[in-house]
Amino acid sequence: MPSFEISPGLVIQGFKPPLKLSQFKLIAFDMDSTLINIECIDEIANAAGKKAEVAAITEAAMRGEITDFKDSLRRRLALLKGVSAQSLDTVYTQQLQINPGAQALIEACQAVGMKVLLVSGGFTYFADKVKARLNIDFAKSNMLEIQEGKLTGKLITQAWGEICDGEEKRRTVLSTCETLGITPAQAIAMGDGANDLPMMKLCADAGGLSVAYHAKPKVREQAMVAINAGGLDTLLQVCVT
Repeated sequence: MPSFEISPGLVIQGFKPPLKLSQFKLIAFDMDSTLINIECIDEIANAAGKKAEVAAITEAAMRGEITDFKDSLRRRLALLKGVSAQSLDTVYTQQLQINPGAQALIEACQAVGMKVLLVSGGFTYFADKVKARLNIDFAKSNMLEIQEGKLTGKLITQAWGEICDGEEKRRTVLSTCETLGITPAQAIAMGDGANDLPMMKLCADAGGLSVAYHAKPKVREQAMVAINAGGLDTLLQVCVT
């Protein structure tokens, strides 16, 4: 499918802009490296002196070279066993930043009546704080197990069910649409890694919109919109208010 750069670092394929933002009712964001500037698991691993090892697995998973996200997450989590839970707060307060344009895009979406979903293969400790900070409506992520002030290297999955991988992200977008009484044709899915592709494809195939943000090549190639330069609110050049 031909793609076109409509402004520096903004590429579209498969549709003719502009679209009206108000035609959508939901926008779903990945968190790590999309809404925020870091991969939280890599920064937690830094406290254990294992950042390089964990980051290599993260990078391979996000590029789609490791196809089993659950397995890659379990492998990375195992390397975090024994890390102090205090390191989570250190990562949040000293390293995590909201990516440029996130607040502006979310406010523009909510101004036209859209709901906002954060759906992440990352961790509830960070997702809940980002949700509150950006006034996001819904969030789903993975819950780290902590015992005696230390990470166990495992997740608490019984909180709501499955590990939040790509397929769970897709199911979450679909179930949120059902809750809102809309279809995926009225949804936008935005991410940067291979585990975001199922929810992006769900929306794109239905007639909604898929957006890659400073994404891995495989994700950029498949997205209807690829923001390769600039902030998240660059999307407002395509979806006008």
